[in-house]
Amino acid sequence: MKTQFPIIDFHTHPYIDESTNICVHKEYCNMDVSSTVETFKKLGIEKICGSVTFNGGALKPENCTWDSVRKMNDTALKLKEIYGDFYHPGFHIHPAYVKESILEVERMHKLGVNLVGELVPYMHGWADYSSKEFYEILDAVEHYDMVLNIHTIYDGSVDKLVKDRKNLTIVAAHPSEYEGFMEHLNRMKISENYYLDLSGTGIFRMGLLRHGIDEFGADRFIFGSDYPICNPACYVGGVAYNTTLTDEEKEKILYLNAKRLLRL
Repeated sequence: MKTQFPIIDFHTHPYIDESTNICVHKEYCNMDVSSTVETFKKLGIEKICGSVTFNGGALKPENCTWDSVRKMNDTALKLKEIYGDFYHPGFHIHPAYVKESILEVERMHKLGVNLVGELVPYMHGWADYSSKEFYEILDAVEHYDMVLNIHTIYDGSVDKLVKDRKNLTIVAAHPSEYEGFMEHLNRMKISENYYLDLSGTGIFRMGLLRHGIDEFGADRFIFGSDYPICNPACYVGGVAYNTTLTDEEKEKILYLNAKRLLRL
């Protein structure tokens, strides 16, 4: 059932073949382009955003070469050709490959791509969001006014990143459970450019989203599903049919916030 508002799904990992499909239950989620678009549009989702990532779980650092990072990004660009305006690609950078990552930022800028991520460090053999190498790449990301979407980790490096890069637009993924969600809210106090996408664990907790909006307003929260790991229908329902939200708040979260940040 469609909602009364169009929806942008800020957090997806679209796949071009089985090797890039990260759904655990592939036999139920191995759709072609037309069926994928149809599935999303039945829910009112008019555009999906996000990166192509590895399949098969965590990788050792030595197995994540720059060629494999570049291949993921090239696949995202290929999917853009296939999907057209339905897909807004995200791309990967890697702190073990600083020069290459900066050149990749410049390449994507020339192609009109302004979304970095979702970055998933544990899958690609790195872990520190506050390293000197990562910051050097972020200088280029910030220079081109791109949006950084990160998988949230809880080792202190996200806190340092937010404190050090207050001018950078950061969208963290996954509200998590109570303690993790409160950490997100604390980071929102540190930087006005810190946002939260609602994919993954957390949104099913009654009152969680209402509390965040009461603290910071609806402008800081963005709809995301984490497809094909998660079922988009659950996340649409968690916002569109949330009786604690106003229509204005729903429209911002489902559509307007992502549209504004990505300049769509």
